[in-house]
Amino acid sequence: MNGTAARRSPSPSNWATSPAQAAWPSASDEPIGRASSGRERIGVVRQITYVTIDVTLVCLGGALVFSFNFGFRNLILTFVYPAFLLLYAALIVLACKGQHLYRTPKEQSGMEESLTVVKAVGVATALLVLVIFISGNKEISRVFVSYAGALNILSLAGWRYAKRRYVLARALRGDCASRILIIGAGKSGRAFAEWLDANRHLGYLVCGFLDKHPNGNARVLGSVQDLRRVALEQFVDQLFVALPADPELVKETFLEARRLRVDLNVVPDLYDGLGWHAPVHAIGGFPVLELHGQPIPAFGLAVKRAMDTILASVGLVLAAPLLGLAALWIRIDSPGPVLYTAMRVGRKGKKFRCYKLRTMVAGAEAKKNGLRGANQRRGPFFKIENDPRVTRCGTWLRKFSLDELPQLVNVILGDMSLVGPRPHPLDDFELYRNEDLRRLDVKPGVTGLWQVKARRDPSFETNMALDLEYIETWSLGLDVKILLRTVLVVLRAEGN
Repeated sequence: MNGTAARRSPSPSNWATSPAQAAWPSASDEPIGRASSGRERIGVVRQITYVTIDVTLVCLGGALVFSFNFGFRNLILTFVYPAFLLLYAALIVLACKGQHLYRTPKEQSGMEESLTVVKAVGVATALLVLVIFISGNKEISRVFVSYAGALNILSLAGWRYAKRRYVLARALRGDCASRILIIGAGKSGRAFAEWLDANRHLGYLVCGFLDKHPNGNARVLGSVQDLRRVALEQFVDQLFVALPADPELVKETFLEARRLRVDLNVVPDLYDGLGWHAPVHAIGGFPVLELHGQPIPAFGLAVKRAMDTILASVGLVLAAPLLGLAALWIRIDSPGPVLYTAMRVGRKGKKFRCYKLRTMVAGAEAKKNGLRGANQRRGPFFKIENDPRVTRCGTWLRKFSLDELPQLVNVILGDMSLVGPRPHPLDDFELYRNEDLRRLDVKPGVTGLWQVKARRDPSFETNMALDLEYIETWSLGLDVKILLRTVLVVLRAEGN
């Protein structure tokens, strides 16, 4: 953990209790469990983004209102007074900053945030009118400044409302939700779960409980001794201890959370010093002590996603002629469709349709079970060096990995990344051990560490070890290195 986080104690009257009050995850309120340094980095980026949006809208609104004052034919005259416009934007930013509009608590309702915008813009507008009066300027009408203030209230409150609706829609779909496992199905644990279930817009999804006394509760998935199994099976992101636990149990859970690379939070106690410098948060009135937070490079992941989208889009455009020639060759070489689509398992066990150029005869999947005895891979995945189902065209496409190019569409859709563990078929996924599920903590990739280091190694253990190495040591620099090494592997025609 990186220092002591500021303590926040939101008033119960500020809690959002309905979808209409959904709040945007602000800079100061990242999901519990992220390291403070990660929160600070993404917090700065978000605040800069919010300020940029506000300044842009204020300037556009000012130019529009002043153009009515001077007339559209003389629109250029609206910029004779850029100092006043920039001053107005600065005053609004300072007023919004003073009202904490760039660090909005999650529990604040949409109506409360809109009223705060009214207050901030009103103060800034009044100050601008005062400055204009003192300066003795007679050409800028106070009435039109009032119009600009009204327009700014609508635009600044409007984009924040649109942002809330967007986040609410994603939260209700379960996108980017933090998966929660609660240790303790007692009164406080159940109340905590009920509050999170009623406030899905905050981004938490309760997977269930661990408790030695199920008491007929269907959401109890096992006892504390089943923590590792349940956490892996449910793709848990955070653990919450909500029972009168003895210090030894909490310390054991702390060690297991570190091994699983998940976040651990407890209803606070000092626990032999583990919580002395831990940040305290409040979620729905429940005080939560963060004992261990796995750092999540949120800004880095955002850059990775942007890089994926840009490079995949450019790559798809550049590869279009090659894909067209390959499609023609496939149709001439053997009967059947050009594209091969199949369900694969992605991040957190999410299934998606994966696209490839067809390199096998039609109906190849039906022949797979008959070839299981010739499988040259060890573990839960299937590969034959000279697979009889592969067509002549497919042999060449595989050598240069051209059959993988349609997966750039999967990258653009967000199901895959350019770099990550390779996605496995559903039948291979069914053979996973619990420990193997850790490779699904990230999005699968078009290429990965295994492809550039040990592509022909038949051992699933080697594959798994390299996937986990990638997950645990991930950085943007590592992604770039893997992409460059992939180009060399493709040029050497090492595919099979």
